[in-house]
Amino acid sequence: MSRTVVRIIGYLWAGPNTVLGIAIGLLLGGRFKCVDGVLEIHGRHVSRALARLIIPASALTMGHVVFGRDPESLAVTRLHERVHVRQYEIWGPFFLPAYLGISLWLYARRRDGYRENPFEIEAYAVEEQDGH
Repeated sequence: MSRTVVRIIGYLWAGPNTVLGIAIGLLLGGRFKCVDGVLEIHGRHVSRALARLIIPASALTMGHVVFGRDPESLAVTRLHERVHVRQYEIWGPFFLPAYLGISLWLYARRRDGYRENPFEIEAYAVEEQDGH
């Protein structure tokens, strides 16, 4: 299969999550910018929403959408969040249930549902390899 076909399949498979991310970005009045085929969204209401999560975040990925508190947060977290974009391309609509299910299972076992989540372990490993 050609790279183009694989890329299109990845966009389609992650599509439901991407559409959800775009809808949330619009509702929050975010500023949209396309960077390397990924929509990055930031703004005052996006920043507030990220700060109010159970685990406050500088950035968060939904399909091919990455929310960030501001342009600087998006730049600093870009490598980490792109790992999550690739994970969405693999897992598609099953990513969110898998991620949340693993986190809940870990928390139920009195472990860190964020840092010990395999999706996060992979993203942090790529980030560390790059020296960040």
